[in-house]
Amino acid sequence: MKTFIRHCPTCGTYTFLAACPGAACSTATVPALPPRYSPNDRWGKYRRAMNAGEAQLTKEE
Repeated sequence: MKTFIRHCPTCGTYTFLAACPGAACSTATVPALPPRYSPNDRWGKYRRAMNAGEAQLTKEE
């Protein structure tokens, strides 16, 4: 699933472009919203396992 509206993490501008249109900024933008949840998610099991592994790594440190 693709999100069209994007957000600049540096200056907070919303845009449709891959790079911020601000003259001083011009950093890469990120999707503004998380992808929608689907109960038929084929890869959810693997993503949850990966997130659980990251949580374990942060607890050990």
